[in-house]
Amino acid sequence: MNSPQIKDRLKVIRDKVEQGARLNLDDGIFLYEPDVSLHAIGELANWKREQINGNVGYYNINTHLNPTNVCVYRCRFCAFRSDLRDPKGYVMSDEQIIARGQEAFENGCTEMHIVGGLHHKLGYDWYRGILEKLHASFPQIHLKGWTAVEIDWFEFLTKKSLKEVLSDLRDAGLGSMPGGGAEIFHPEVRDQICEHKANATKWIEIHQAAHEIGLKTNCTMLYGHVEQAYHRIDHLIRLRDLQDKTGGFQTFIPLAFHPENTKLSHLKKPSALMDLRTVAVSRLMLDNVPHIKAYWIMLGIGTAQAALAYGADDIDGTVRHELIYHDAGATTPEILTVDQIRQLIIEAGREPVERDTVYRRVHRDADQFTHWWVGEDVLVNV
Repeated sequence: MNSPQIKDRLKVIRDKVEQGARLNLDDGIFLYEPDVSLHAIGELANWKREQINGNVGYYNINTHLNPTNVCVYRCRFCAFRSDLRDPKGYVMSDEQIIARGQEAFENGCTEMHIVGGLHHKLGYDWYRGILEKLHASFPQIHLKGWTAVEIDWFEFLTKKSLKEVLSDLRDAGLGSMPGGGAEIFHPEVRDQICEHKANATKWIEIHQAAHEIGLKTNCTMLYGHVEQAYHRIDHLIRLRDLQDKTGGFQTFIPLAFHPENTKLSHLKKPSALMDLRTVAVSRLMLDNVPHIKAYWIMLGIGTAQAALAYGADDIDGTVRHELIYHDAGATTPEILTVDQIRQLIIEAGREPVERDTVYRRVHRDADQFTHWWVGEDVLVNV
């Protein structure tokens, strides 16, 4: 495609976006063409982002909890999982889990992000009990836990319906679900990287069931491995279709693949330019998802900061104790302070706003870090 054709096609896409029309599969694939200006795509994605979220740059104060890394699955892209008898394998005790909750409380966290391996020697009650114990001890902390892959495993263990499992977890203290396990939906890719775990249909079914009982969830896409542009756009459109039905997704997080220590270690990690293009294309394709997150753990601090001008409105949070992506070679710090996060957002020309998991503004007493309360819902125009 020559330059005049590219320019004409970009104008058509810009007109669609500015008029509120929806981009299609061909539009999305075109935006991934290397000859299409990243700057032009970013500029348009930034316009869309400001139409939805204004000048705000969201962050939260959160901690991660990965209760075990022992897992029945052997996904080729995963550096975190371990076999039962592997010296690397671990299972956290109840005392360790409660101590993590206490640390979160003392550091002003509003959220615990809980995901881990599918340990074939531990029953459903162990996983449920983690939520129950944490919620009883720290009721003010929102528990965002268990990916669709884990919910699928719980359904297998309990022989109950998805809604029964999700309702039971909600009763135990589950506040919302992360978006992990989506990877790439298309079977041409999924069969290569995680053929045995919950497929695309199941992932979507689980998130739909969560939305139908009132649980908000996030959604993700793992990119930069064996997939092509077609697979990425197909993935985004499937997410968009479910959002049309339920409205239950609150944030999309594009996850950059880290190949180190995985069975795909021969691949190169995606470049910063690919990261920014994916953030921007995601904002343009997912016209009905309120927030796009630039997850600094995976993107790197500089790229995540730049992404706030390429469609992202959220940079995640302090992220204490993240293991999964650091095991895969992430070289980012293991934690950022609130002051550091706020400064990154300010340097990007955005207004830093602390939010809780469901995007309500958090207000804090200046002299008591652990005393906080949520204010009005953060309004978006989607």
